[in-house]
Amino acid sequence: MSTLISTLNQLALDPRFSDYLGILKGARNGIVYGVKVRFPHALIMAILFGKGDWKTRAESIFRATKTHALNLARFVSIYKALVLLQKKANGGKEGKADTFIAGLIGGYLVFGERTAINEQIVLYVTSRVVASFIPRDPSPQHARTAGRPIPPDSKLFSAFAALTWGAVMWLFKYRPETIQPGMWSSMTYLYRDSDSWKDLRTLLWHNK
Repeated sequence: MSTLISTLNQLALDPRFSDYLGILKGARNGIVYGVKVRFPHALIMAILFGKGDWKTRAESIFRATKTHALNLARFVSIYKALVLLQKKANGGKEGKADTFIAGLIGGYLVFGERTAINEQIVLYVTSRVVASFIPRDPSPQHARTAGRPIPPDSKLFSAFAALTWGAVMWLFKYRPETIQPGMWSSMTYLYRDSDSWKDLRTLLWHNK
């Protein structure tokens, strides 16, 4: 048994297989990260807003967690495989567009189908992409370090935050059909349900 483990360790550390094993570990990390992110979120949502008995809620938690984890694993695997394929096709050199092309194809194949979970993930990523266009903080303590994020300029972020909230509140009032369903439900709970109650109990203890 120890000989087998030793052989497998040697294979895992063999640089000839590192690119391919990186795809395998990417899939593994996608599953682990997906479970860590989705399970607590699905659990809290099932407790606070879930419908049906606890068996039904547990099944919903399992489905959401499984879908999120497997989708991340699929995307990471496809992305890394396509980047590797393009690199090999280009004589071992990476092109500047390789990551974009791999992400484009992987995003379409994995997240192109509109489901509640895919929509949440895509909108999460979209917000990060949009926020990346805010100029970065120029102060010395945030000097550029290779591969590390720099926070946005604080004044510009304040303007970005104000515009974001102003826009979403206007949309909720006048174009609610355009808002993502989960956010619409949250905003309804916060802003519309708080305008009505039948007695002291539904004013302070229960929503309805």
